[in-house]
Amino acid sequence: MQAHNLSAYVIPSSDAHMSEYIAERDKRLAWMTGFSGSAGTGVVTLQKATLFTDSRYWIQAERQMDCNWELNKSVWINSIGEWILQHVPAGENIGFDPYLFSIDNWESYRQALMGSNRSIVPIDDNLVDQIWGAERPPPPTNTIYHLLDDFIGSTWQAKVSNIQTQMKNHNKKPTAVFLSGLEEIAWLFNLRGDDIPYTPVFYAYTLLTDSTISLFINQSRLSKEALDLLTSQCPSHPCVQVVDYGHAATNLRQYAEQDGVRIWIGTEYTTMGFYREIPTEKLLEDNYSPVMLAKAVKNTKEQELLRAAHVRDAVALIRYLTWLEKKVPTGSVNEISGARHVDQLRSEEAFCHGPSFETISASGLNAALAHYSPSNATSRVLSVNEMYLIDSGGQYFDGTTDVTRTVHWGEPTAFQKEAYTRVLMGNIDLSRLIFPPKTSGRVIEAFARRALWEVGLNYGHGTGHGIGNFLSVHEWPVGFQSNNVPLEKDMFTSIEPGYYQDGEFGIRIEDIAVVVEAETKHTFGGEPYLTFEVVSLVPFDRNLIDVTLLSQEQIQYIDNYHESVRRRIGPELQSRKLDEEFQWLQKNTQPLSHSPLLVASLGTLAVTTLASTLLPAS
Repeated sequence: MQAHNLSAYVIPSSDAHMSEYIAERDKRLAWMTGFSGSAGTGVVTLQKATLFTDSRYWIQAERQMDCNWELNKSVWINSIGEWILQHVPAGENIGFDPYLFSIDNWESYRQALMGSNRSIVPIDDNLVDQIWGAERPPPPTNTIYHLLDDFIGSTWQAKVSNIQTQMKNHNKKPTAVFLSGLEEIAWLFNLRGDDIPYTPVFYAYTLLTDSTISLFINQSRLSKEALDLLTSQCPSHPCVQVVDYGHAATNLRQYAEQDGVRIWIGTEYTTMGFYREIPTEKLLEDNYSPVMLAKAVKNTKEQELLRAAHVRDAVALIRYLTWLEKKVPTGSVNEISGARHVDQLRSEEAFCHGPSFETISASGLNAALAHYSPSNATSRVLSVNEMYLIDSGGQYFDGTTDVTRTVHWGEPTAFQKEAYTRVLMGNIDLSRLIFPPKTSGRVIEAFARRALWEVGLNYGHGTGHGIGNFLSVHEWPVGFQSNNVPLEKDMFTSIEPGYYQDGEFGIRIEDIAVVVEAETKHTFGGEPYLTFEVVSLVPFDRNLIDVTLLSQEQIQYIDNYHESVRRRIGPELQSRKLDEEFQWLQKNTQPLSHSPLLVASLGTLAVTTLASTLLPAS
């Protein structure tokens, strides 16, 4: 810092591609602080060092950091800026690696420090890397491979042609698209790799012009089949020119120097290091690139692939829940062994390529930490006297999965049942909601919280996220946050309300759903209204449902959903001779309308009327 005349240096938790999960060699913040959480920012001055992170990680950060680091309980850039203003004198410089900050984040820091007589200084040679030195993990060398035709929605040539058509038809007439997001590049070329844990992507950039395609990558890592697929039509069009990964910035600069060009970028994934290479008058900026938006809307084959993956994934999870029901009363399962077992069961399913994230296996008070992962120091033995939350998913060649269920094998308290039921009500209310086309997820997100709000409860995380076809388990830009795009037909999203009672228990119920056209009596505006169709196929825990809180429509939804699970998963279990699991499924998907408690609370006549609407005529 002194050599660069810096009074502060900012260390983000991101990599050069704004990836959610990052490789070991990019975990600069973790190496500096000891803190292994996925979200945080470090600021080092010449006198002190401070970590900023959100409430999910406060306890973890305090455990993992030593006395060289202070914890600041905020993650907002404005708060970081205020701290810098307090600890860095006027006239001093603050260093940033421009390749680790998106355009939007860089601008946020600039705004936070504006008018303070403090300067943001880009330092291309990362200071952490300099002191990490030879201990830093080496770049990946594993093979980058192509997906078989059975597992792709369309050829890479068709995808490229679609993007070039969008460029041609755009009123700003861009001549090129520059891509930094690893998922969008992997999707565009139907390639996959293993550079980052849980997400089958590889380090690359792409410059797609109206006449050329440049893929910046380490060519030696491409399988022969992948290289042949990309270059077989060279030098005619379409032909992918494979260029060294390290030449991306230089090539972008050279292209931007040409007359008559305009480069289309997505500001959420493009870093300041590349943004500065393009003159302002030659820029076309959107939050997300056209490739990212195209990837978000699944075509018919991609939807079929995702649905098939969820069937096999449901088999694995039902096998796990059946196993737990036998093993937990013996006291022989803890959070870690449970996580390992569900991962093993998934690995036995066809086309499985491992988990889609680190399995969250949480019992009792550990489940009150929404993003808890078990360790040797914290792992609890699963008990019939505690609630258990399992949030897990798989990477399959045909799709990515993510599902959460919360269970209790003993006698839950009345409050636990109420909290669970209200979380379930939120899941149902959002899943069956009908809404206008192009509605922002943020507008309808409250339907997942309404049943909790009615009694003064809530949860502190987002309600859902997109999901990929053998790509990221948290696929942007789909979801229910303010920076997500409006919901469109054929988008996939999770729906995952929860409730967390600090020091006692946690509840989350998560399904994956696809946006579909709704059947409505009228069509205001001429466009079909939309709703969700759930593709996850795992029963809810009947032991935790307080049926007296449910409306008849909610009961009908649960019974219809369980009937769908029986119809889709039952034959799969039978064909594999998983008789014990089949019996478990039959037991746990019986209609709620047959529940003795429901009869007692609603009365015989009401239940008879309800049952007649749910059960087919004999």
